[in-house]
Amino acid sequence: MAYITGPKADGGCVLCRARDAARDERPGLLVLAARPSAFVLMNRFPYSHGHIMIVPRRHVATLEALDVEDRDGLFRLVVDAQAALKGALKSQGLNIGMNLGKVAGAGIDDHLHVHAVPRWDGDTNFMPMLADVRVMPQHLDDTYDALKPHFASLDEEIP
Repeated sequence: MAYITGPKADGGCVLCRARDAARDERPGLLVLAARPSAFVLMNRFPYSHGHIMIVPRRHVATLEALDVEDRDGLFRLVVDAQAALKGALKSQGLNIGMNLGKVAGAGIDDHLHVHAVPRWDGDTNFMPMLADVRVMPQHLDDTYDALKPHFASLDEEIP
């Protein structure tokens, strides 16, 4: 409800706003870690508890639009973030993927991003499919506080 009733940002790319945030603004935008080529933030509309996104710093819609260094940096952070996420939440598995383009399900189709969704045996991820309901065992801010220490070693100073 805080998001629904709260003030809305003026246009622009929400991922670029998170990318450009000062270090002290990052918690409010759910940014967990940032590197020169990519950053990690929590999904404000998660499919499951701990749903994160790994985002290239460059505002591009396709993988081929990234140069080799940026693509490598993005996927190195995907690997590191999945390890931090599994360690923090003790998930038994992860769904990792991308939706490239609106027709593929991308809610933000002009700034590509990789989703990492923790999974547990017997979790409730069937709920959105059957009843348009999402079950979250913890508030986003509390999840952020729980995840942040596990991502601290992934964070680098950005020039």
